[in-house]
Amino acid sequence: MSYPLYIARKEILLKLESTLLKSGYKGDIKLEIPPIGLGDFAIPCFSFTSKVKKSPNEIANDIVKKFEKSKWVKKTVVKGAYVNFFLDNDIFKNSFFKSIFEKKENYGYLERKKEKVIVEHTSANPNGPLHVGRARNPIIGDTIVRIFKTAGYNVESQFYLDDMGKQVAILAWGVNNLDSKKIPKPNYNKPDHKTVGYYQVGSKLLKEDEEISKQIGIIVKKSEEGDKKTIDLVHKAYAPVLEGINDSLKRINITIDNYIPESNFLKNNSTNNVVEKLKKSKYCGVEEGAYYLDMKPFGIKGRNTNFFFLRKDGTTLYATRDIAYHLWKADHADILINVLGEDHKLESKQVEIALKLIKAKKIPKVIFYSFVSLPGGKMSTRHARVVYIDELIDECINLAYNEVKKRRGKELSEKKMKEIAEIVGIGALRYNIIKVQPEKDMEFKWEEALNFEGNASPFIQYSHARACSILSKKQDEIRDIDATLLTHVSEENLIKNLAKFPIIIEEACEGCKPHSIPAYLFEVASQFNKFYRDCPVLPEKNIDIRKARLSLVNATRIVLKNGLNILGIVAPVEM
Repeated sequence: MSYPLYIARKEILLKLESTLLKSGYKGDIKLEIPPIGLGDFAIPCFSFTSKVKKSPNEIANDIVKKFEKSKWVKKTVVKGAYVNFFLDNDIFKNSFFKSIFEKKENYGYLERKKEKVIVEHTSANPNGPLHVGRARNPIIGDTIVRIFKTAGYNVESQFYLDDMGKQVAILAWGVNNLDSKKIPKPNYNKPDHKTVGYYQVGSKLLKEDEEISKQIGIIVKKSEEGDKKTIDLVHKAYAPVLEGINDSLKRINITIDNYIPESNFLKNNSTNNVVEKLKKSKYCGVEEGAYYLDMKPFGIKGRNTNFFFLRKDGTTLYATRDIAYHLWKADHADILINVLGEDHKLESKQVEIALKLIKAKKIPKVIFYSFVSLPGGKMSTRHARVVYIDELIDECINLAYNEVKKRRGKELSEKKMKEIAEIVGIGALRYNIIKVQPEKDMEFKWEEALNFEGNASPFIQYSHARACSILSKKQDEIRDIDATLLTHVSEENLIKNLAKFPIIIEEACEGCKPHSIPAYLFEVASQFNKFYRDCPVLPEKNIDIRKARLSLVNATRIVLKNGLNILGIVAPVEM
């Protein structure tokens, strides 16, 4: 890896291992990047005390005394129980600029890996448009896909289609039995919005009319028995909904690589294979002809201790087919990642236990997210009390347009303002959702999402546009620079922030932490603004210093653009 922080980190780790071995210290070496001003790397010494009768502070001092000299490390300093490593700034700065200008649009990308990753996300019931509550799923999933691709993996995104459950059965019945004139007219001229009314009316009639309930029940049962005619009927009913969902996803820069229908795993007989394997488990039980796994030994208590996988009429359940899907995925990838709502935690745990019992090759890593809320009442697709993601997208773009018009309405054409509003609005939506840790609750607040001066996409995008504006005036001067001239604290801090980018990507990938990318980009943009404030670029009279600063502006532009791309956000050249 040609990134200077990678090379320096590797050398420090090797020398640390040698130093600890000679000194008789044992423990995990956890090299960290400390806050700015406390060095470039740091190692805590708490874990080394278990084998020796010394305090962490004493061990830290001992390591500093014995640490071998290095080309990269200029000095080592003890700060409490930490050893802090300060790199040789001149060597580091020149190496950084060489690295970033060699790689440019590929800066931050890690070495290609052989492993394939399948990321399953969105997987919404195809009975209506995507709603705001689950807006985090596709955005988190797509960002995870982008992070893993940047980290060098071969990645495929998948949408698991529930084409056999009660929800799509209601939709199929409604589409084939209800008069279109009695379906409420939608606010959006999109196929998913036009079709969801059949589901909503059908759901209401299901409760009121026993005969209709029976008809829908027959569709469910025939689907679960693998009846081709019924499954085709369901597919035809939800096809417009899926088309509309895809249109919504494309608006926020998301595409799905592969759609996997649940019915596939009945057709290929893999669900029956799962049933036979689970029946052989010592945890299998039978209750009135239905088969289940006893989950008590695995710590699951209450009403959910019996995990049913086969009904008494011989049909399987959604979870059974989900197990078959995971076995199939394990044959087609090395790493499996699922993005699921927090309401799926129990079922996900049950599926995981079942997979382990039948000795699945791989167990998925699951990222759970809490739902997005907006001020107002509870959302429900069934009862038409819902805010759709299309509305959220449009509102973000409209508010962005108002902001752009307020700032630049006198100098930009209407067409240009709309173009910028689209870029800013979509960026605001994606960034505001990703910046919050998935498992934390979030309320979507417009004033936060469209903040041009705080931790929001417009602030990052504006920093990129500012860099582009500076460079457009003096692009010809960026060559043959002397990086050692960049000695101001704001210059050095910015360089060190930019150099962290590949490590940030690696950590975001290893920990499946998409929120770490926006946190990093906010840090870079904030540091860039300090640099711009403290170090004049275009007004600088010393041509060598000006060229070096222009190179730093260009390096910032590259990192901001590459980072925004990982978030699925456009980096504008003008705002």
